[in-house]
This record gives sequence, structure tokens and C-alpha cells, in this order.
Amino acid sequence: MREDDAVTTEAPDQAARHDPVYDRLHESSEFTELRKRYRGFVIPATVAFLAWYLLYVFMSNWAGGFMAVQVVGNINVALVFGLLQFVTTFGLAFMYSRYSNARLDPLARNLEQSYRDQAGTTGKRGQA
Repeated sequence: MREDDAVTTEAPDQAARHDPVYDRLHESSEFTELRKRYRGFVIPATVAFLAWYLLYVFMSNWAGGFMAVQVVGNINVALVFGLLQFVTTFGLAFMYSRYSNARLDPLARNLEQSYRDQAGTTGKRGQA
């Protein structure tokens, strides 16, 4: 086996794996603001939803008497809680969509345009 036929197992350099424009954009204040806004919605929403879901689970396990209380006809508190899980899921998706359209997408579009300007591309993958 010749020396130039040997396969190297070294990891490629960070700069060789992607365009350096990404590093510049990652360090920009706009990117930092985008991440801050994203996390500002997603983390509290996730914590709130998980707390609400775990309340449902805990109440089902340890407050069976309360969950069995009839609300209307054969509909009990447990069924209402369960159905509200679906309502909450769709509500959060709707709220995130509105939040993203109003607060995240404009920043993301600006960052995309900055990338296109700095990289000198049309933004289409696989084409220069």
C-alpha cells in the first residue's frame, strides 16, 4: 500500500467543513437576538406544557376521586383534563406560529439575506 493511498482518520478542520460566513453570522448581534427570542418563547412554553401534562398524570394517579367527579352526564373531570391536553397542544402551536411570524421570521430573513450578501450566492443549495 502506498503512502498516498492511506485513509486518514483525522477530523476535518472546522473552517473546511462549512463556509466561514456562518461563523461571522453566528457571532452577530442579530443571530444572538434570534436565539434569545426563540428561547424566550420555547423554554417557558415547554415548561408550562410539561407542568400541565404532569399535573394531569399526577391527578390521574393520586387524585382518582377528584378526577372521577361527574361534570355533565358521563363526562368526568379526567375526560375534561384529557381533552384540554389537545386544546393546549393546538393552542401552543397556534401561538408559536403567530410569534414566529411576527418576531422570529423577520430576523431570520435578515440573517439569510446577510448570508447571501456575504457568500455571494442566490441562496439555492447546490448552486453557486
